[in-house]
Amino acid sequence: MDLAGKKCLVIGAARTGLAVSEFLLGKKAQVFLNDSQTKANLVWKKLVSLENRGVVLLLGQQPDLDSFSPDLIIVSPGVPLLLPCLQKARIKGIPIWSEIELAARFIKVPLLAVTGTNGKTTTTTLLGKILADGGRKVVVGGNIGEPLISKLEALNSDSLAVLEVSSFQLATTEIFRPQVALFLNLTPDHLDWHLSYEAYRESKEKIFLNQDSTDYLVLNYDDPETRKMAALAPGKVLFFSREHILETGFCVQDDWLVAKEASQTTRFLPVEEIKIKGGHNLENALAAAAAGWLMGLSKTSITMSLRTFPGVEHRLEEVLTYQGITFINDSKGTNPAAVIKALAAYTHPLILLAGGKNKGSDFSALALKIKERVKELILFGEAAPQIAAAVKKVGYRNYHLVSDLKAAVYLGTDLAVKGDIVLLSPACASWDMFSSFEERGQVFKDLVRKITESR
Repeated sequence: MDLAGKKCLVIGAARTGLAVSEFLLGKKAQVFLNDSQTKANLVWKKLVSLENRGVVLLLGQQPDLDSFSPDLIIVSPGVPLLLPCLQKARIKGIPIWSEIELAARFIKVPLLAVTGTNGKTTTTTLLGKILADGGRKVVVGGNIGEPLISKLEALNSDSLAVLEVSSFQLATTEIFRPQVALFLNLTPDHLDWHLSYEAYRESKEKIFLNQDSTDYLVLNYDDPETRKMAALAPGKVLFFSREHILETGFCVQDDWLVAKEASQTTRFLPVEEIKIKGGHNLENALAAAAAGWLMGLSKTSITMSLRTFPGVEHRLEEVLTYQGITFINDSKGTNPAAVIKALAAYTHPLILLAGGKNKGSDFSALALKIKERVKELILFGEAAPQIAAAVKKVGYRNYHLVSDLKAAVYLGTDLAVKGDIVLLSPACASWDMFSSFEERGQVFKDLVRKITESR
């Protein structure tokens, strides 16, 4: 694809938008970088560098398409597709792509992509480790780490690319096609952006719709939503399950992780020897092992990776234990389904810290789980009253509303006794108080260390 001289509008001047602008400059395109925020709220030095190299900055405003008539628009994840300029672009027939769609036009190596409502980051990172431990040259990115577009130059003919892909990124894809796609689970999320569960699901399904008969789709047999996607798959389907013994696929049999192929069973390791714990992480391990197996890795190599992979930051991450109280950072738990899985991962009494910006979620199922498992609930952020109303409706009364995360951590520490777990698992996005779930998780960890060191 020749972009030389093409007018390319990039919307969103954060990590993805900056990486896309750099890439387009390298392809000698005319780049226009837009963001609703002004320079004062953005990465100033990077913007100046781009501007000095010819990028036209359109900041603090909606771009006027008539003033420069772009040939292509690249939207960053989370940019609302109902922006007036994007609606106008559709009328004009201007292509609107995500960063991964742009990268798909240039990538020349096998691509493995992971999506789902929950478990994406853990599974993507684990799959990257499995491939690297097996001697493959692998680049991991997408919705975690660096955007794929910034890693294209690092790929050679021996490389593999492993991506976490979100519904935001998939929504504006056209030819994006992974040779191996993993779809972990599906529950309502980001409904404030997609506006309906159906639209959310359709965006996610784009991960496999461009595949052909030579490609693979790895699906969760235990999730009714993903199981029925097998009927839509153009490629070959491989199921995984932690609840059923499959005729073909990856599953648990006699407490071992196994691969079933026709009449042959390959035993990898006892489930208890998988380093990452919890039922949800067993699903992640099954999915990643299945993808590694499809890529030709040995049982020995996959088993070693499963025994040694420690998990990812901000997902059920143990911060420290103080006077018998354990503090867990699960800032990545940004929707109710993720928190339900987090609560199920522990047997100790739980003090749950939750709240933030609601993404259109219904908290009723989470409220029932809180009533069953949570000793004390501490709520903060915009969604605190909504979560409080949900738990109150099911008869749960041990909740406290506080002003911010700092107050929540202090109160949680005060309420906890030996044997308790203080768990940050917000069930919400971070954007009401923080720039990202990573920042929220880091603030939580810093607060925990500060409080425990001072007592």
